[in-house]
Amino acid sequence: MNRLGLLVLLTVAALAHGIQYPCGEICGLRPMVYEYEFMDHDENMTRVVGGADAKTGAWPWIISLKHPGIPGTRHLCGGSLITADWVLTAAHCFDPVRKISMVYLVIGATQLTKPGPGAQLRRIKKLVRHEHYNKNDKSNDIALLQLSKPVDCSPYTQLACVADPTLSLSELQNCWVAGWGATTARAQNSSDILQEAKVQLIDLQLCNSTGWYAGKIHTHNLCAGYPQGNIDTCQGDSGGPLMCQEKDSDYFWIVGVTSWGRGCARARLPGVYTSTQYFYDWIGHHIGLKTIESAS
Repeated sequence: MNRLGLLVLLTVAALAHGIQYPCGEICGLRPMVYEYEFMDHDENMTRVVGGADAKTGAWPWIISLKHPGIPGTRHLCGGSLITADWVLTAAHCFDPVRKISMVYLVIGATQLTKPGPGAQLRRIKKLVRHEHYNKNDKSNDIALLQLSKPVDCSPYTQLACVADPTLSLSELQNCWVAGWGATTARAQNSSDILQEAKVQLIDLQLCNSTGWYAGKIHTHNLCAGYPQGNIDTCQGDSGGPLMCQEKDSDYFWIVGVTSWGRGCARARLPGVYTSTQYFYDWIGHHIGLKTIESAS
């Protein structure tokens, strides 16, 4: 039996008996929807911008950063669970935050107002923002959050695989973004239900050319979306993952962290992401390289 088949059996058992299994055994798989990528999807879904409601457990490593001062769902930013007690997010998410102790994380939820029995809450024990992060040009826009205590993995909560420098982006396929951000460019409120959308990686040289971002893209960025726009991350999706599937397997890799963009879903102005490959050693330095290597 292959690893996926075994994981499915373990998941069924876990759902039946309500048990949890330890984090760190495996990463990048989605036990609740292991056949999800084979289902039909409407490429022209109208409602991340241009996305659709994600199914329960669709992206079990995505987390919501919340702040009580934000109206509505209190959602501030997204993030990705990369070990049982570390979350990867964007540094700029904390630009407006004065007291980190006020921020809390919701893990294992799809709908924020109804998190469900699989959801877990945590506070931030430690915030590590990149030492060269520049809020003016969003360079080095990456951060790590150590949780107040490790999470328990379950069908709703799984670890993300962090893409290392040896991984070839050209070998990846089926890229997705997800988040609770605005679903239209001028929307004031974030989405209650997690939104997901399929995107394409866009050549960095093209993305940085005249008529596109005209030199504002850094070498440690990735661009993803569509030349014509229409589908994109937006306000509130920051810190969340850009995820691509490994060819001929069920594993997803976090290749980017949602960073910025000019407007939302505009033509020739796709979403800009911080490359996890570029900062792999930086991540490993702060949380232990062996920790992410063993998971990935």
